Amino acid sequence: MNKEIGYKFFDKPITEIIKNRISVRTYENQQLNVETVSKLMKYCNEVEGPFDVKVRFKLIDDLHAIEKLGDKVGTYGVIKGAKGYIAAAVENKDYNLEQLGYTLEKIILYATSLGLGTCWLGGTFKRSGFEKIIQLKENEILPIVTPIGFPSSKKRTIDSFMRFAAGSNNRKEWSEVFFHENFNTPLKKEAAEQYYVALEMVRVAPSASNKQPWRVLKTDDGCHFYISHTLGYGKALGFDIQRIDIGIAMCHFEMTMKELGETGSWALVPQNKKLSSEMNYVVSWLRGR
Repeated sequence: MNKEIGYKFFDKPITEIIKNRISVRTYENQQLNVETVSKLMKYCNEVEGPFDVKVRFKLIDDLHAIEKLGDKVGTYGVIKGAKGYIAAAVENKDYNLEQLGYTLEKIILYATSLGLGTCWLGGTFKRSGFEKIIQLKENEILPIVTPIGFPSSKKRTIDSFMRFAAGSNNRKEWSEVFFHENFNTPLKKEAAEQYYVALEMVRVAPSASNKQPWRVLKTDDGCHFYISHTLGYGKALGFDIQRIDIGIAMCHFEMTMKELGETGSWALVPQNKKLSSEMNYVVSWLRGR
C-alpha cells in the first residue's frame, strides 16, 4: 500500500480533463485509428492502482469482426454507434472493486484527453457476451465495460433522459460529503488547505446513479475515505457497484494531488471501520509519505 504509484502526466491539466469528461451514449460510426488504439493499449497495460489486485483490460476495437464470429454483445439500446469497448476483468479478492474503479477511471481520463468518449456501464450490458470475448478466468469477475469512440454531435432522447434520471448535473454540497476531525463537523472550504482542489475533483466524480457515496474525513495526518452505502442499491448486479465509485474518487484525488506537487500515499490505518450499517472505512491518504 505504501509504494509509489506510477503516474503519467497528460498533455492537459488533470482538473481540466476531469471537468471535460461526460458520459457519452451516442457515437460517430467511425473506427478508432491504429495510432489511437496503440496509445490506449499501451496505457491499459501500464496503468497501476494502489491495491495488490490485478485488473485485466481488453480493448475490443473491431466489434463488427467479433460479431461476425458469432460473439454477440449488447447494451439494451443505451449505447449507439460505438465501434469499440473496453472490458475490465478483475480478480475476485479484497479491494478488487476499488482497484477497478481507480484504474479504469485513469484509462477513461486518458481517453478523454485524446478526444474520445466513454460511459461507465455496470448493469446495462449483456455480460455473457463480453465474458466470452475476453475469455473470463475462473478467479475473475467482469463488473464493468465502457464504450469508447468519437462522440456524436447528434444527441438522442435517451441521452438527455439518462442524464436527467441520474441527476448527473446535481452534486452534493461540501457539507454533505467532507468532514473535519469528526463526522459531526462539516469541512469548510477554507479549512481544506492543500486538499481543496483534490476534494473538489472528488465531488465532481462520476458515480452510479449519481449517488456520490464517498465521505472524506480530513485530519492532521491526511484524508480518510469512507463509503456511505445506499442500502439495497445495485443488489441485483451481484457486486457492490458503490465500491467502484470509491475507486473513481480515489483516482481523482490522487491524480490531482500529484499534479499539484503534493506528496502523500494511500495506506490502511486504524480507524473506526464501521460507523453504521451504511457507512464504513475504506482507505486513507497520508500526507508527506
